[in-house]
Amino acid sequence: MFLEFILSFGVLLALGLVAFFVVKWWNLRCVGVTPVHLFTFIAILFTSGLDVGLIMFPLTEFGGYAEEPAYAFANPLAIEFGFWGFLIWAFYFLTAFYFCVIEPRVKFFEIPVVKLINNVVIIGTCAFTASLFLIYLPGYLPEIGDGESVVTTFYVIVFVVILAAAYSSTDLKYVRILSVGSTFLFLSLILGMWIAAGMGIGGFVETGSNISAYFGNLHKFVLPLTDYHAFYLFWWFAWSIMIGQFTSRFVGGLKTWQLLAALLIFPSIPLGIWFTVLYYYHLNGLSTAGITNIAMVIVGVTFVINSLDSLIRLYTDNLNMTVERFGKTPYVAGNVALLFALTLLFQSQWLQIQWIGAVVVGLYLACVVFILITKRKEVLSIDSMPEDRDLDFHKVETVH
Repeated sequence: MFLEFILSFGVLLALGLVAFFVVKWWNLRCVGVTPVHLFTFIAILFTSGLDVGLIMFPLTEFGGYAEEPAYAFANPLAIEFGFWGFLIWAFYFLTAFYFCVIEPRVKFFEIPVVKLINNVVIIGTCAFTASLFLIYLPGYLPEIGDGESVVTTFYVIVFVVILAAAYSSTDLKYVRILSVGSTFLFLSLILGMWIAAGMGIGGFVETGSNISAYFGNLHKFVLPLTDYHAFYLFWWFAWSIMIGQFTSRFVGGLKTWQLLAALLIFPSIPLGIWFTVLYYYHLNGLSTAGITNIAMVIVGVTFVINSLDSLIRLYTDNLNMTVERFGKTPYVAGNVALLFALTLLFQSQWLQIQWIGAVVVGLYLACVVFILITKRKEVLSIDSMPEDRDLDFHKVETVH
């Protein structure tokens, strides 16, 4: 009950701040420290801001949504979309705008205790992402083991994925490669599964029309519907600060209202298409065994590497645990050891993402209170970007 109160308060606070930011700074042009073009920005946001759950969860969830009375107001496709799409991306707008425009003046996240808590959140969420991958692998690779138990091979796969992510985080150039590559792999997976299902245009349109039930009941998704919905919302909170902190550096000159529209709309389109294809498989009892499962695992691997890459870079930069300071080998080895150990703790349920989400809600509130007490005039007077920002799309090529 206490966690549910924290969550409800956090959602209302976040959406209230979104509305304030948009009204107050409607036409402010937002420029990150290393701006990129819109397609690259959306690719970075989409692949960094989502993880393997997007690939591995939906097919296991549709049936449960159909049986749960609390979700009876809409169909399972609309419920799934509501847990992943559109309105929920306002969390990322809130934090991306804050770190791009407000934090350079406020420096709340440079306060030592706040920096420590923030980086504990980032590290913990990294490990949670890897643990989800580990937990769901057996069902997608039944050829290995009994299809349910986590055997040694799966631990090896996750270890290698964490190793790849730690190595790719050593240079920012890998972010663009991974993000754009992951996006095209994901789109290829959707196309391949659409063709394999034989659903055609008509089947796709008919199935996809179910998503309209989400928009007709948008208000019902604001506060937690069930414990499982609460789990998703806590998950989004856990991701929100660090994804905003990471992606804010890549904002390429969008005005505030354009940034909000981009974050709500562009990621929701591939999400809606993906869930529509999967829902068609669910409704028609189509199997994903064999090559389809393998393809889903491959895309899942790229998503995990991409997410961990961006988050490892973020917390190592924040804590000055950089390659330049320690050297590449100690840097990679240290991050792999830390994240793999925490992954095992999440996998064994010793740690839970709800706790991390609750901490993030606390950070939201603390930041607002800090600004109101110490920086209110400075924040309300903001009418431009910091002086060191310029819309140079080549700057990202010189950063490592």
